[in-house]
Amino acid sequence: MNALPKPIEVRFAPITEAQLEAVVALEHSAYAHPWQRQHFTDCLASGYQAQMLLAGDQLLGYFVAMKGFEEVHLLNITVAPAHQRQGWAQVMLDALALWARGQGVQWLWLEARSGNTRAIHVYKAHGFRTVGTRRQYYPATDGQREDAVVMSLKLVDVV
Repeated sequence: MNALPKPIEVRFAPITEAQLEAVVALEHSAYAHPWQRQHFTDCLASGYQAQMLLAGDQLLGYFVAMKGFEEVHLLNITVAPAHQRQGWAQVMLDALALWARGQGVQWLWLEARSGNTRAIHVYKAHGFRTVGTRRQYYPATDGQREDAVVMSLKLVDVV
């Protein structure tokens, strides 16, 4: 009889300056056009919601979001390539929505690269709707630009 593996605690923890090396390394492993360390540093200095998803001490992913008036804008959400397609993005989106609701927020907003159909599918499965396009929003290869799909999720029904 095989023994069951010991469960690993999966938890959220704030991104701090001490974890930036690991976060930036994951960012660079996941994207062709990654955020640089300064992007994360600026977000932390601005007090944005920045959370890591950890399994034990292993970094599964993270998200960074900016709170505005009655809305939260998801700036970055990343799952480590080795842990993609396991539902971790949904876990982080659920955590973000829960936090946003607790802040009295009515809407979540995000942009996704138009060519990132897998991410767009994840967002749609989570209830986000496409509301527009930002032309030539993202840098792409060979000095080109890529459109962004603007998406939103209503968190609170108006009565």
